[in-house]
Amino acid sequence: MRAEFAKAELIAVLVAVTDNEPRVMTVRAGEALPSGPFESGHRTLQSGLRDWIESQTGHPVGFLEQLYTFADRDRDPAVSGDAARQISIGYLGLVREQVAPGAGKPAWHGWYEYFPWEDHRDSRPEVLTQITDRLLVWAAEDELRRQRVDFLFGLNGLPWNEDLALHRYELMYEAGLAESPSRPAREAFGRPMAGDHRRILATGIARLRAKIKYYPVVYELMPDAFTLLQLQRAVESLSGLRLHKPNFRRQVDQQELIEETGEMSSGTGGRPAKLYRYRPTVLRAQALSGSRLPVSRH
Repeated sequence: MRAEFAKAELIAVLVAVTDNEPRVMTVRAGEALPSGPFESGHRTLQSGLRDWIESQTGHPVGFLEQLYTFADRDRDPAVSGDAARQISIGYLGLVREQVAPGAGKPAWHGWYEYFPWEDHRDSRPEVLTQITDRLLVWAAEDELRRQRVDFLFGLNGLPWNEDLALHRYELMYEAGLAESPSRPAREAFGRPMAGDHRRILATGIARLRAKIKYYPVVYELMPDAFTLLQLQRAVESLSGLRLHKPNFRRQVDQQELIEETGEMSSGTGGRPAKLYRYRPTVLRAQALSGSRLPVSRH
């Protein structure tokens, strides 16, 4: 049977870091990611998406890249027909959170609301034990399944790999612990989203966690001037890990991506700290060759 295709749409995973928490722009009271029809009037998809995001939200976008094209069969229950497909062209964008103008505009939600098992900054999340207990029951005597659970969720002495956020979610989906467009999850872990939007968000999280290790995109999320601690906390929030402070600062210094502003922070609750800014000329050169922001455990 010949496939029927609905009109393509753009869908955006727009990320900010606010008060040391990674947050994502949502619509429909947090149930969905912002999306809209693809218009062919722009020369490129990116230019069209930038204009669309700003018109819909009032948020200018800094870093923006194509994430993935989502076109699995029956991913949208609203599209009928045995062979129908809804095509969504996903993009990952980095912005600084601000209140969108007007009523009914998008709202921000912490991404760990949707994936609470991914935040290991303070300790191994309690919900993770509940999830792995259910997954091991699902795996039963299937050796390959048990190996996948161990590998993805850091069991039996294997390390936790923060970059595998999407793989973990897809295994949970396979085991019936995450919702699908056609059925609810047998057991709820994390806040659900409409259709396959939570899978799209997991794709964005995995991409960004991997990207901050070799490309200095985190600076798109920082204020014009920041302390080294603020920079470290931003990286920790995205990776879901606590970082080794001396190692982090040594590697940042070695990369020569930032420079002192000559000013000190004026925040209360501690000693004033030096303020830094990124060096645009060095940042551009480093971006061309690839540079790592250190993500390492204690």
